[in-house]
Amino acid sequence: MRVLAAMSGGVDSAVAAARAVEAGHDVTGVHLALSAKPGTLRTGSRGCCTVEDAHDARRVADILGIPYYVWDFAERFTEDVVEDFVAEYAAGRTPNPCLRCNERIKFEALLDKAIALGFDAVCTGHYARLEVVDGRPELRRSADLDKDQSYVLASLTREQLSHAMFPLGGSVKSDVRVEAQERGLAVAEKPDSYDICFIPDGDTRGFLQAKLGARPGHLVDDETGAVLGVHAGVHGFTVGQRHGLGIEAPAPDGRPRYVLSLEPVSGNVRVGAVEKLGVREIVAERPIWPSGVALGGEVECVAQVRAHGGTSAARAALVDGALVVRPSAELRGVAPGQAVVLYRPDPGGDVVLGSGMISATR
Repeated sequence: MRVLAAMSGGVDSAVAAARAVEAGHDVTGVHLALSAKPGTLRTGSRGCCTVEDAHDARRVADILGIPYYVWDFAERFTEDVVEDFVAEYAAGRTPNPCLRCNERIKFEALLDKAIALGFDAVCTGHYARLEVVDGRPELRRSADLDKDQSYVLASLTREQLSHAMFPLGGSVKSDVRVEAQERGLAVAEKPDSYDICFIPDGDTRGFLQAKLGARPGHLVDDETGAVLGVHAGVHGFTVGQRHGLGIEAPAPDGRPRYVLSLEPVSGNVRVGAVEKLGVREIVAERPIWPSGVALGGEVECVAQVRAHGGTSAARAALVDGALVVRPSAELRGVAPGQAVVLYRPDPGGDVVLGSGMISATR
């Protein structure tokens, strides 16, 4: 097959490309330039897409003996990921930019261009397994559960997954680094990027404040309605947050308060006891079925509401086009704007059934 290997400049995408070459595919490497100012998007292990990363990817391509290109996707990334991120926070929701990047950039913009140029598949360094069962793609958790990225890939469609390759799905990260060393790849010890790539200093609140400005509102006790303090905007908070609330007085019972809900129209941030964070029902919009098979009636599943953690056995069904999920145990810190991903409960709960964007909780 003709394979386009997305090469970030890190160890995972480097080894994924190497494995694609070793498997006998006709591989071309491509680095996505996602920033109009590439020198500003890395601080140590934070961020990505710098000139340094592009050079690291090129050196790997040279060792592998494959063609290598840099494609400028900065404008698309700004519109579909960065601006979406800001708009979601302004609306009182908590987005996952990695999920949006996979959906809109790597497996929409990049894949569309790859297919137009005659490539059969896009290869990435994601930790997830992809198998074909009865002619349909089946997205599964990675063998390395600590690195599993099936949650942020669960918004991909059957058509997109049919043109995807995840060579690292059956490996653990420590083995990938050893393999990179054995292959003579200089990125073998390069630190992993983490947090939000376009906020390299890790100050999400400061980034949003610079984009949205001050939108003052009140911190309100959910039980009594009393005003407990003021804030500069609901975009500085997320459901389940405990620290940095700016509350001016302790609770009468001395217990900490948590963010329960955000009201962007009134500007209120409602806070209360941790028990009030418990969620027994999740409603999600835009359901997506990676295998192409929608739920048929109510099904048992495992629901996950965060990229790492936040799982529970659950029952789920389609109701008037929305995904309604009822966890068997209360889930806490479930925020609108995040994704809920459903996994088949047996064996091991590792096959993705579907996903949706959380719009409401009860």
